[in-house]
Amino acid sequence: MFRTTLPVLKKLQPLGERVLVKRTAAAKQTKAGILIPEQVAGKVNEGTVVAVAAASKDWTPTVKAGDIVLLPEFGGNSVKVEGEEFFLYNEDSLLGVLQN
Repeated sequence: MFRTTLPVLKKLQPLGERVLVKRTAAAKQTKAGILIPEQVAGKVNEGTVVAVAAASKDWTPTVKAGDIVLLPEFGGNSVKVEGEEFFLYNEDSLLGVLQN
C-alpha cells in the first residue's frame, strides 16, 4: 500500500456574496508597557479581508483581499482553518473600508 507524506494545505474560498476576514487582535499592552487584562480589552471591530467570493452576473465585490474593514459588533460565522480563526461575513454586512 502506497502512502503519501505530503501535507494537505487547506484553503477556504468563500461562496455566494461572502468575505473571509481575519479579525484584528485587541492590544495586550499599552504603548507605555502596561498590560491590559482580556476582560477590559474587549474586541476590536476591524479586520483584514483574506479572501472574497468570485464575482457573478448579479454581484461584483467591492472589497478585495488585503483591505482593512470595519465589522459589525455581532454577526459573522467563525471558522477555523489550519488552527487559525477566521470569520465569514456577507459583504453587505460589512460597515466600511478603512483608509490610511
